Amino acid sequence: MFGLGMMEITVILILALLVFGPKRLPEIGRGLGQGLKEFRKVGSEFSKGIMDESERLEDNTQKPQDTKESDQTK
Repeated sequence: MFGLGMMEITVILILALLVFGPKRLPEIGRGLGQGLKEFRKVGSEFSKGIMDESERLEDNTQKPQDTKESDQTK
């Protein structure tokens, strides 16, 4: 996980417990989880928007070519 071993993760969790205390640690974890969820949601919406725009541009560039080809065959 992110290049961290089990020992490093354990040390980080123990330090977080000492710094924030057992009462605030669940709140902080919940906040981090919600932040990551929102970040993923925004990222997927951004990716979807890029893909939709790319498909729209491809459709627009193919239509004039189709018209030119049909004009040449007439």
